[in-house]
Amino acid sequence: MVKLGLGIAAALVVALLAGFLWGSSGRGDTDRALEASGLRGELLGARAAVLDARVAIYNINFGEASIHLEDARAMLGRADARLKSLGRDDAVTQVQAALASIGDAQRMAGSLDQGANSRAGEAAKTISDILDAEAKR
Repeated sequence: MVKLGLGIAAALVVALLAGFLWGSSGRGDTDRALEASGLRGELLGARAAVLDARVAIYNINFGEASIHLEDARAMLGRADARLKSLGRDDAVTQVQAALASIGDAQRMAGSLDQGANSRAGEAAKTISDILDAEAKR
């Protein structure tokens, strides 16, 4: 009777372990795909906000441009954190450059300077470069 109980317990442990291993086998790929998707979403959102700011600057609506640039800064901040957690130092450096361009554009927009458009354009180009590099990964 004891042998039967031990055999059933051993079979149960083996079945549970096999189920756990089978269930977690694809989890790593899914987690990486989810992380990449989130990063891409943040970068696309930031680029869209910068482009919206450029349109607002073109229309001489500097207040709206500043709001869009602040949105872009927030999204790039989240993308920066994701990239740091993934250890992608080259992309982190590019994000920091884009953040600096956005900061310059926001200060220029606050001064009602049309030159903010070119600084925002530099940020949009940098973000596009990051997106291209991430798509190749």
